[in-house]
Amino acid sequence: MGGAAVVEEAAWGQVAGHPVSLFTLANSSGTRVEISNYGGIVRRVEVPDRDGALANVVLNLATPEDYARHNPAPCAAVPEGLGLYFGAIIGRYANRIGGGCFELEGQRFTVPVNDGGNALHGGACGFDQKVWAASVPDHCGGASIRLEYSSEAGEMGFPGRLTTVATYTLDEGNRLSLHFEAVTTATTVVNLTNHTYWDLGAGRCGVAAESHSLQVNAGRYLPTDARLLPTGDPETVEGTAFDFRQPRMVGERIRDAGTQLLRARGYDHCWVLDGQGNGKGGLALAATLEHPASGRRMRLWTTQPGLQFYSGNFLDGRAVGADGRAYRQGDGLALEPQHFPDSPNRPTFPGTELRPAEIYDHTIVFEMSVVGP
Repeated sequence: MGGAAVVEEAAWGQVAGHPVSLFTLANSSGTRVEISNYGGIVRRVEVPDRDGALANVVLNLATPEDYARHNPAPCAAVPEGLGLYFGAIIGRYANRIGGGCFELEGQRFTVPVNDGGNALHGGACGFDQKVWAASVPDHCGGASIRLEYSSEAGEMGFPGRLTTVATYTLDEGNRLSLHFEAVTTATTVVNLTNHTYWDLGAGRCGVAAESHSLQVNAGRYLPTDARLLPTGDPETVEGTAFDFRQPRMVGERIRDAGTQLLRARGYDHCWVLDGQGNGKGGLALAATLEHPASGRRMRLWTTQPGLQFYSGNFLDGRAVGADGRAYRQGDGLALEPQHFPDSPNRPTFPGTELRPAEIYDHTIVFEMSVVGP
């Protein structure tokens, strides 16, 4: 696949009787990205290291059946689910809704709980488990795949029929962008993101999460309680293990004995991004992730007000990657731009309501590059 940006489609088995495909996006520098219309999963991202060697830098599974078994949280339909969400689009509501309940315009709604007493990542059957309609956009901005899914009113308890379009584009600058647009037939709540696990060392450096340097453009974060729900308003990162305002190795303080890290078994918290206000700002640099040994760097841009950093705390060896390696704690980390956890129940947080006359419009950009030794 040399030359101009291209998109190729290949059959990739079935999920619950529905055929699914893999789409390969490629650019002239040799970067390749595989995306499935099952769950909008980012299955491979092949980028060079500082010596030009290409390797896959995301955790992935071999078959769609593996994703169907491991990605969902345990539920009646998938009792063996692990709730790992490898590479998937998360919706209707990313992160946790306390008690699985919220009120909207005077009416109470209930989402099935699948994380202790919380509804996590859209409930027991979220967008990560859906087969999306796929098409290739006709434009010249790069190699793109357009995915669309309509969630009927009442699906997982959410009001309104929500139609979501997610467009992945790989450009010549090695930027993989994910643009979300959604409209609804009735007022609802929406919080969409992507849950790719990154390992810029491509599985070659022990506990991957700890071998990365991270910088997050945020002076505040949301402490959590025992249920991993926010305890209240944002607090300063000053003097804590959550201060990534300057680049710092993730492993430097991940083993601190503080209550916050112990509760989550590592990092699983939302940072309040500087300058993003109510979530209606423009595209801004949220974080920079580097792997010193390989020289790979990823800069993450978003329009969202928050960034959930999850250090792969609940990877426990039961999911085996496409390369035959069992994924264990810290083998990958997720950086998930989004609105704040439990926002439908927190009036002081940026609102997540979407009304029929409005368009949900947010973008995530993963910009890949290399740095010197």
